[in-house]
Amino acid sequence: MTGFARVQVRVPLGGEDQLSYTLTVKSVNHRFLDLQFRLPSGLDGLEMDLRKVLKENLVRGHVDFTLSLDRASQTKAGYNRELISGYLAAFDSARREHNLRGEPDLNAALRLPGALQADDRGGDDLAVLAASVMEQMVPLLERLKAMRAREGEALGAILRSTLDRLAEATQGVAELRPEIEQRYQERLAQRLAAAVGSEFNQQRVLEEVAVLVERSDISEELARMSTHIEHFRELLLADGEAGKKLDFLLQEMNREANTLLSKTGGVSGKGTRITELGLAMKAEIEKAREQIQNVE
Repeated sequence: MTGFARVQVRVPLGGEDQLSYTLTVKSVNHRFLDLQFRLPSGLDGLEMDLRKVLKENLVRGHVDFTLSLDRASQTKAGYNRELISGYLAAFDSARREHNLRGEPDLNAALRLPGALQADDRGGDDLAVLAASVMEQMVPLLERLKAMRAREGEALGAILRSTLDRLAEATQGVAELRPEIEQRYQERLAQRLAAAVGSEFNQQRVLEEVAVLVERSDISEELARMSTHIEHFRELLLADGEAGKKLDFLLQEMNREANTLLSKTGGVSGKGTRITELGLAMKAEIEKAREQIQNVE
């Protein structure tokens, strides 16, 4: 389910010192729950707690979670003293060894990866920041869920329209079934009569026809399709996780549509209309399967 939420927070750190940060969470469609985090240096340990909270509140989707510090509000900044000292020592050693002249370039040194530290805060400040982030997860996820709920309502309307068209096609096939069975029976009787020739036994032919017609009967497929449609509607109205169940139901619907098409293929007259309706069923099922990836 697609969604986006953001909260901006200022954390007092004692005296006039404070820190501003922004939490952003974005989710897009995904078959499973896939969590990705972008956290500032020093807060990597917070990922486990964040992951737990997100798993408790979300079921499916690719979720990007970002914690960004407001650089303007950082009152403590510095550089990696060990790295810079090592750079200067190496520069001086190389100059002496090769008898070269020159002075180290501070700008070049500060451009080294990890030379500049975004925030040189102590453990107490980081603990306060981490606690604040966990508190803000509640309003952040509430906003995300609200946006996902609005999308869910729109998606529910789309799926219900798809079910209406699918039910209409199923009813259309059911209305054509008696005539198609009669046509099928007549065609089989003619072929069997032509095959046995002079040894024609009408009773035997009718018995064989009855067996073949029974095998080609689509009443069970239609009944199961109608049952699946009603079950699908119930799941759309139910609370809790339903995405995987809906996906399974659509697989079953597709199987019934395939069986229906295979049993009615080759019947002339209105049999072509059943083929059209069966293909329409498969098209609606495929549309629903694309949309159902958005449903938890």
